[in-house]
Amino acid sequence: MTVTKRRRGVLGTLLTPGAIWIVLLYIVPSLLIVVYSFLTKKLGGGVIWEVSLDSYTKLFGYNPGALILNDFVIIFLRTFWWGILTVLTCLFIGYPLAFYVTQQKPATRNLLLLLIIIPFWTNFLVRIYAWKFLLGNNGFINSTILSGLGLRRIPLINTPFAVLIGLIYGALPFMVLPLYASMERFNYSFVEAAQDLGAGYFRVFTRIFFPLTIPGVATGCILVFILAIGDFVVPTVLGGGKVAMVANLLSLQFGNAFDWPFGSAIGVVFILLLMIGIVYYILSEIRKEA
Repeated sequence: MTVTKRRRGVLGTLLTPGAIWIVLLYIVPSLLIVVYSFLTKKLGGGVIWEVSLDSYTKLFGYNPGALILNDFVIIFLRTFWWGILTVLTCLFIGYPLAFYVTQQKPATRNLLLLLIIIPFWTNFLVRIYAWKFLLGNNGFINSTILSGLGLRRIPLINTPFAVLIGLIYGALPFMVLPLYASMERFNYSFVEAAQDLGAGYFRVFTRIFFPLTIPGVATGCILVFILAIGDFVVPTVLGGGKVAMVANLLSLQFGNAFDWPFGSAIGVVFILLLMIGIVYYILSEIRKEA
């Protein structure tokens, strides 16, 4: 019993700094945002400590004379839709790429993993500005590729297409790495057994390989989705301020609009929507294991 108490004491001592860090830098600011969302706007920034639901009314309000969605709701829907598109595209590209990497010799595999990780060595903002050069009206794609094919210049920058390209580029490694980790641990004797029993490649993939790599798929999808819908740099630089997402809306409310309660309300709703999806996934996985 004494040994157990000592171990608990040591464990508690080791966890205390991390727990304090989480409480001060995550929980307290989150609670502050929740409180701010129920207060009154103050001119010039800040809040007046008077309870009000104006921020949520403004966020979810609609025009009673017409069935038109609120502009803020449209931005929410657009953000989540682009998050889904980013996830699907990254999964479509990342799954075969991760499988290809796992099939290589150790030296080649390490080299390919290094190439996937290398972009992290450079600041994300710098890399997005590089994409702005590539997609610009006088950039590499329009000036070199399209001109070489004898085609007219296509407006690529400051469009939804440019934003989607930037989101996919920034999130793709976060899809490939979990998939690679899941595939590397896969027991290929299951594939050999299925083929010995007469299963074709398609059935082996759909019945054995893909279901056993679902944990990597789920992890990659969650990471990519969270990164995509919370991105601020990509829509600002590649969208030119013309393609608004939730992060840009938040920046506007706490910046030029000086409406802290409304910005807090947007943040609270955004976090709740994310948490619902993540909790649902965790509970579904617990049910599967049970």
